Amino acid sequence: MRCVRSTDTTPEKRVRSLLHKLGFRFRLHRNDLPGKPDIVLPKHHTVVFVHGCFWHRHQGCPHATTPASRQEYWLPKFGRTVDRDKKNQQLLGQKGWNMVVVWECETKDLSKLTEELLRLVAHDESLVGQRQSLSIAVAAEKQANYNTEKNSKVF
Repeated sequence: MRCVRSTDTTPEKRVRSLLHKLGFRFRLHRNDLPGKPDIVLPKHHTVVFVHGCFWHRHQGCPHATTPASRQEYWLPKFGRTVDRDKKNQQLLGQKGWNMVVVWECETKDLSKLTEELLRLVAHDESLVGQRQSLSIAVAAEKQANYNTEKNSKVF
């Protein structure tokens, strides 16, 4: 388990990239907050946790399996992780922070994740519309640039 990363995981990088493209600016892994959140958006007073479905026991997810061997080790370990998550979320709530939990399996569908992050992070409805139109325009421009580059290549 030494090789299991706790920061800069692929799902976390996807969420960070998406937030940055949407115009949000953030800090990473602030030690002064309970649970050391993966992403902190100070302007919106919001923290984002990017949880792995296996480690944090995403209910109903096919990736949240329990190993068949050494269950006397795994079950208490998973229980401690879930309890720690609840405690950290409670402490953050008491400090007035909004929390967003993004599950690893949710990072696969970026368009759905974009809508969900905009809804949860940008509390001002007028801002949500601006960011959505911006993200759609940026995505369309990138796709057009990609198609132009692809068509101009000579083999």
